[in-house]
Amino acid sequence: MFQQFRDRRDAGRSLARLLTQYRGHPRATVLALPRGGVPVGYEVAQALQLPMDVFVVRKLGVPGQEELALGAIASGGHRVINVQLVEMLGLAPEVVDSIAEREGRELARRERVYRGDRPEVELRDRVVILVDDGLATGSTMRVAVEAARAGDAARVIVAVPVAPMDTMALMREDADEVVACLTPRDFMAVGEWYANFGQTRDEEVVELLNRAERFERTA
Repeated sequence: MFQQFRDRRDAGRSLARLLTQYRGHPRATVLALPRGGVPVGYEVAQALQLPMDVFVVRKLGVPGQEELALGAIASGGHRVINVQLVEMLGLAPEVVDSIAEREGRELARRERVYRGDRPEVELRDRVVILVDDGLATGSTMRVAVEAARAGDAARVIVAVPVAPMDTMALMREDADEVVACLTPRDFMAVGEWYANFGQTRDEEVVELLNRAERFERTA
């Protein structure tokens, strides 16, 4: 076991040191992918003195092949559809709408749990720093990048503590900038790079978001 980071908070502090050019940037926002990305994103936001929020992403799976994404929905009402795939599979618009509606209910539930009565994330003309605790295939993060683009973000940065080299190469095709502390050649799983990689609970996500909001109000 390699265990380069003590835990997600430690990883976030390490990651923040690679993003110092965004410290105090007036248009930059840290958006963390829940749940594991939130402790990482919290430390990044604190170190860079930036606002932070969650960016909930739900993949829209092809019926019967749910791992194959026909698109995605994300925080702020953003929807991305792979039109070519939908046409190739011959999926009727009402089928796509039904899938999006179902996933939208789950996204809304998570939004309520995590954000409460805070307003939706505003992406237009923002420098968006998308943070997770690591990437394996990168599929969820790629969807998040697409959704940020759909929300008219001015610049999209992907920032993670660890990701394999081939996934980093894929991410560079999508994002304006990709940052990682570690890009190991021998990669099995994100958790092998953490001494403590226990599951992040919803309660921790809510607590850190509340802390970030209080910090922003007093900054």
